Amino acid sequence: MEKEEQAIPKSNTGDHLANERTFLAWIRTSIGIMGFGFVVVKFSLFIKQITLALGAKAVVHQTGNSQRIGILLVGVGALTIILAFMRYQKTHTLINQGSYYHSSTLIKVLTVVIFISSMLLLIYLVRTT
Repeated sequence: MEKEEQAIPKSNTGDHLANERTFLAWIRTSIGIMGFGFVVVKFSLFIKQITLALGAKAVVHQTGNSQRIGILLVGVGALTIILAFMRYQKTHTLINQGSYYHSSTLIKVLTVVIFISSMLLLIYLVRTT
């Protein structure tokens, strides 16, 4: 026997739809972060392959920092999905209770983590150039 979903009161429908759109925006953001992390991890391999294809001697720094930063970014993207779902559920509950309040904690945490990741990537790029 399947559990039916609760009908949403008409006065809250727009709020729930906005909550869902916000959740989907966070999902797109997390996919973008993970995609960027993947590119960072694979970038040194791409440079090595393109220089070999052009006949030049490949000079690629093998410190592994780009891989660590890329993996960190993929992890941040995955964490963003989980945190976005938790925020979506909490907002859904608060809307139903009629006691919604705005929280910017997720935005602040994600901003700090992405900023730190960006600084690590910037430091790596400056040192290897």
